[in-house]
Amino acid sequence: MATPIFDKDTWLDLTVNIVPLTIIGFFVALFAVVSPWGISGLESVIGFALLVVPFVLLAYLTYISARAIESGEE
Repeated sequence: MATPIFDKDTWLDLTVNIVPLTIIGFFVALFAVVSPWGISGLESVIGFALLVVPFVLLAYLTYISARAIESGEE
């Protein structure tokens, strides 16, 4: 059986970041599929950038945090 990437305690610590990632991901998917105000050029690009950039940065921060937590437990 393969060993998990992170242990249970690390996942519990990362839940603080995973919940907002899930919420942001939901809104990115919602606005990509439904697009309630239509796609109108620059406004849409700025709107998606305001969702995607924090999502990517938070995902990177979560990964760095997980590595720091795992290395701190040794």
